[in-house]
Amino acid sequence: MSFTLDAIKPANANWQAQKILVYSVQGLGKTTFGATFEAPIIARTEDGAGALNVPTFPQLITTFADMEAVITALHGEHPFKTLVLDSLDWLEPIVWAKQIEAMPHSEKGREVKNIEDYGFGKGYHMALDWWRYLMGGLDSLRFRKGMTVVLVAHSEVKRYDSPETDPFDRYGIKLHRGAFALWQEWADMVLFCNYKTRIHSADVGFNKEIKRGEGSGERVIYTEERPAYLAKNRWGLPPEIYIGQDKTWAAFHRELSKATGGRYAVPECVKNTSTTSQKGAEKEKDK
Repeated sequence: MSFTLDAIKPANANWQAQKILVYSVQGLGKTTFGATFEAPIIARTEDGAGALNVPTFPQLITTFADMEAVITALHGEHPFKTLVLDSLDWLEPIVWAKQIEAMPHSEKGREVKNIEDYGFGKGYHMALDWWRYLMGGLDSLRFRKGMTVVLVAHSEVKRYDSPETDPFDRYGIKLHRGAFALWQEWADMVLFCNYKTRIHSADVGFNKEIKRGEGSGERVIYTEERPAYLAKNRWGLPPEIYIGQDKTWAAFHRELSKATGGRYAVPECVKNTSTTSQKGAEKEKDK
């Protein structure tokens, strides 16, 4: 590769395997979503994919060496095109354990048994180097094996100190803030998934009104940041993608293919699904 004028081309000319971080409330189906990408294999730090008929490493990742072994194995010959890591936040204490193994004593010579024993947040900061090491391995899978990486994480409500307004609560990824920021920057897409909630008011008498949230399990993917949640994408996806109860999550794959001008190929398992989710999205727009 040379830096010459003849070599210049549009930045989006070549499609590359994507780095996707998807997080949601408990039990929404984020692992199922990851498994809808082309030819997936699941690597588990938690036992949450037992109901899925998807290739999976048989044992849980319980040590940093286990995670390294997964990445090494996938550099060999295999038919898989997507690595689904379930879940990123359950990997975090494993990363902390690796940091303690690598540096079992603090700068003052005290034995370290907990990541906070280094003092003043130093342990969390040092652990970022191990996170970056894993990022390098995942990037290698993308560049050398053409594998899409889907990282699954749980959400939690966090206080956000905005420089423009008073502090407020928002959904975020269930990671320490340093790791949170690191993975957010690394990912091509940060997708927040939640259930569709409608607010209804009810008159309870005496000129009083109460509001209740109601829903029927309809799911939505949010692709752009809003005050209530963190999200991003680099392809101009619609801010909200209505999924409903479609277990193939077809609407997302079709929207990504559309946004990329067809460079993203809709997975085979999705191509022949019905347009139920698309009809649902149209109904949502009409409301």
